[in-house]
Amino acid sequence: MSSPKEERELVRYHAENGVAVLTLSDPPPNTYSYEMMQQLDRAVLQARMDDAVQVLVITGDGEKFFCAGADIQMLATVTPSFKYYFCLHANETLNRLEQTPKLVIAAINGHCVGGGLEVAMAADIRLARKGASKIGLPEVSLGVLPGTGGTQRLTRLVGKSKAIELMVTGQLFDFARALELGIINQIIDAETAEQFMDKVMEYAQQFTLPNTAAQAVGRIKRSVQTGAEISFESALALERELQQQLFQSEDAKEGLQAYVGKRKAEFKGK
Repeated sequence: MSSPKEERELVRYHAENGVAVLTLSDPPPNTYSYEMMQQLDRAVLQARMDDAVQVLVITGDGEKFFCAGADIQMLATVTPSFKYYFCLHANETLNRLEQTPKLVIAAINGHCVGGGLEVAMAADIRLARKGASKIGLPEVSLGVLPGTGGTQRLTRLVGKSKAIELMVTGQLFDFARALELGIINQIIDAETAEQFMDKVMEYAQQFTLPNTAAQAVGRIKRSVQTGAEISFESALALERELQQQLFQSEDAKEGLQAYVGKRKAEFKGK
C-alpha cells in the first residue's frame, strides 16, 4: 500500500521572541495556489492561538518577490466553480488574518502585484524594501478584477476615485509612489532581503512583551479594523467593550501604576 503524498511546504512558519514569521514560499514568484492558501490559513490560526505570539509578520521567499498573486496557470485550467470557491477561501483566509487581534506586518521584500498586494493589504502595517520592485493591481489586463479583497481594501486605503483609476488602468508603480498614496507605511533601505528582514524584526519587536502592552496593541487593531466597517455608534460600543477588557487586565493596572510612579512599565500580557 502506497503512503500518502507528502504535502509540499508552501508557507514556512517560525515563531521566536513574540513574533511569528509566515513566509510565502514558492519561489521565485511565490504565487499562491489553493494549497498555499490552506497552509496560510492554518499558519494564521496557529499564530492566533499561540499566547507566546504577539505580532505576525508575513513575507515572501527570496530576493525578488513578495508575491506575484494567484497562480495564473492554475486558474487557466480549473473550472469556474473551482475559481469561485478558491476566491471565497482566499477571502476567508485574509479576513481571518485581518481580524486576528494581534498586529500583522507585511514585510514586502520584492514585487507585490495582483493577489500579492491583496494579501499585503490585509495586514495592518506594510513595510517595503527599497529598490526597483513594483506594486499594483493589474488584473484588468487579464479581463478580471482584483477578486481577493483588492477592490474593497484599496478603496479603503486610497479612496474611491483613486482606487478605481489604479485598477482600471492596471498600472504598476514603485514603492515611493505607494508610500505617497498611503498603500505602504514605510520604505526600509536594505542591501539584501536578509538585512531587510532583520530591520523588520527590529521594528516588530517594539510591539511585543515586555516592550509594550501587546494586548492593547491587538485591541487597538481590532477596534479599527472592525469599527471601520460598522456604524459609528456601533464602533464606539465596540471600542468601549474592548477598553473594558483592557481595564480588567493586569497590564492596564501596571501601566497606570508605572505612570503614577514615574517608572517604566513592565508588561506581561496578562
